[in-house]
Amino acid sequence: MSEPTEVLTEAPPPEQPAQPPQSPPPAGKPVAVRATLAGVVVSLLLIAAIVLGSRLLRDFDSALLPYAVATVFLAFGVAYRYTVWVSAPGARRLFKKGFGSFFSAENFRKAPTALPKMIATYLGFQKFLGARSRSRWAAHQLIFWGCVLAALITFPLTWGWFTFTSDSSSGPGYEMRIWGFKVLGFNALNIVGWLMFHGLDIAAVLVIPGASYFLWRRMKDRGAITGQRFAYDLLPLICLIVISVTGLLLTFSSIFLHGGGYEFLAILHMVSVVFTLIYIPFGKFFHIVQRPAAVGMQLFKYTARQDDQVFACKRCGEPVDTAPYVENLRGTMRDLKLDFDSWAEYCPRCKRVLRGSAYLNHVKKGFK
Repeated sequence: MSEPTEVLTEAPPPEQPAQPPQSPPPAGKPVAVRATLAGVVVSLLLIAAIVLGSRLLRDFDSALLPYAVATVFLAFGVAYRYTVWVSAPGARRLFKKGFGSFFSAENFRKAPTALPKMIATYLGFQKFLGARSRSRWAAHQLIFWGCVLAALITFPLTWGWFTFTSDSSSGPGYEMRIWGFKVLGFNALNIVGWLMFHGLDIAAVLVIPGASYFLWRRMKDRGAITGQRFAYDLLPLICLIVISVTGLLLTFSSIFLHGGGYEFLAILHMVSVVFTLIYIPFGKFFHIVQRPAAVGMQLFKYTARQDDQVFACKRCGEPVDTAPYVENLRGTMRDLKLDFDSWAEYCPRCKRVLRGSAYLNHVKKGFK
């Protein structure tokens, strides 16, 4: 097909003789097998890293065992779903082009500062969200940096990679060790010590307003209400708020209530964290794992623009995108067996005009 308007003028294909019913081949089975194998391998590697990083479990805190087990399930789920995701034609092309550009020495020579800038602006500060709404960008930043801070503290502590030991039986001097090696000594009563022991509280203070804003928006915004699903859109926000609130209540209990209700709050906090970690690979939070591939695709488009490889609309001549990106999109549509890949050669305005013309010439004409 050369032009989108020709689709309606083509004669219907001749009828094929009836064929005996055949059972479809189990196409999903190989993907499931590969995904399961990837999940098992990644889980075993994490278990080995926990054992070795905690010095054969000498630094492993048995009270944190449920959290460690949840991270193993998290590793399995992420590896499993990522393998399934990259097995789809569109994601496979995104993965190859994105990570190919990400690790390309040629791209680094052409634009050595492009990759660090994109990592900072696209992954770190998510400037693309600011174009939609400043309030949404600010709320997302609070959630992002709060979760990053919590992960940097929680995961190493859970795995026994970080340990804090007292210089004496009563303090206030403490040592932070990584894999058994001392990296920092600090006083628990000064500002450094306070930050070290209250990092998770700071993370909770960042996450609560950000998650609360999105939860409020999903309760009030018509556009968000129309397409939202409880398990996919609301549950992640509720989980973040519950984790943050119970974490702050643990600190409140230990400081102001002399440990009153601490055990109940600790169990509630643990359950909420474990549930969220297991939920991450199969819910909305999975986009965290997918985002680096999108950074690679942005770099792929950026380097093509630097080479002036811009594809112009076949109808009006306005730039559509880079030529390699348009060809990659057409290839994805062909992989999906979509018979209108030539539409990618037109800008959005011309697509609307051509669809309208086709409707007037071939559809509405028959009702005169």
